[in-house]
Amino acid sequence: MNPNIPEDIIERAYQGKTTKEDALFLLEVPPFKLFELADRLRQETVGDTVTYVVNRNINFTNRCIGNCGFCAFCDNTGYILGIPEILEKVRDAESQGATEVCIQGGLLPNVDINFYTDIIRAVKTEFPHIHTHAFSPMEVYHAAKQTDITVGEALTMLKEAGLDTMPGTAAEILSDRVRDIICPGKLKTDEWVDVITQAHQTGINTTATIMYGHVETIEERIDHIMLIRKIQKNTSGFTEFVPLTFMPYNNKIGAEMIKQGRYATPGMQDLQLYALARIILNTHIDNIQASWVKLGKKLAQVALFCGVNDLGGTLMEEKISASAGSTNGQFMSAQELEWFITSSGRKPLQRNTIYKPILSNDSEQMKFKVA
Repeated sequence: MNPNIPEDIIERAYQGKTTKEDALFLLEVPPFKLFELADRLRQETVGDTVTYVVNRNINFTNRCIGNCGFCAFCDNTGYILGIPEILEKVRDAESQGATEVCIQGGLLPNVDINFYTDIIRAVKTEFPHIHTHAFSPMEVYHAAKQTDITVGEALTMLKEAGLDTMPGTAAEILSDRVRDIICPGKLKTDEWVDVITQAHQTGINTTATIMYGHVETIEERIDHIMLIRKIQKNTSGFTEFVPLTFMPYNNKIGAEMIKQGRYATPGMQDLQLYALARIILNTHIDNIQASWVKLGKKLAQVALFCGVNDLGGTLMEEKISASAGSTNGQFMSAQELEWFITSSGRKPLQRNTIYKPILSNDSEQMKFKVA
């Protein structure tokens, strides 16, 4: 291992110009040197505040016509929630202080854009103050195709119905080589980029994600983050970047890995990816989010010293990771999240979906920017 990080690599990191070669080099230095650089960039960008959102996941169906090899959630004899059931879940979330509902589901064969706009319109009619963070790029693409309209038209209809922001999921790894193996029926890399770019141009901010630790190479992970950076330079529409480690249980891709003696990613590799994300995206995306559901609470706490400044949401009802073998729980209260952050020596702050502070504690310390 190279013991030190050269000054020119550090300089490019500060300027937001980290190259792929820089990133590969950084994976060869002692991990704590990498973490130290990422932590320094985090501190200078967003300070010592660690944010979270009080939210609820609502997965309206686990039926899906897709064939993703990593999915353990799909069940074609499963459930479909009606609008009254969705509204009841929103009502329950509101009673627990949620400011956001994240609504996603499997791809149903006989629905069009009206299915999606009806859900959003119903939620916004009864709960106009609740932020609707809903529908992945794949769902938007599917809705447009089913309705025989353009993606742009679908996005406009969703925004007019009351859609606030979108999750940048369905990204997995933005490499068609990988996608042909793990999700051959899903939209291609260019199609994902097109939906996301058009969402930003329509005034719909999104998150950005990566789902790693299956069949991709290290170089493909780096290429993915570089592509996210390129999109952000063009649109400024991403609010945060969220690395999601692959969960290998109860799915086809995971079964193949386990046969080979591979069990997702080691914790040190997870932390290296969080650190690389902070470094590559420096000056472009300020907020790096750790998924406590994927990492586990204790490793997520360590990630706060590897470039992470956000711990996502309380979730209240997380089903997708749990179905793939996560044992880290489906809900963490705001009180526990705050304790979790404070015990790390950081300052907790409740935020809304677009990173505006909701509580006043130490809000003068907030440095983060909103897209």
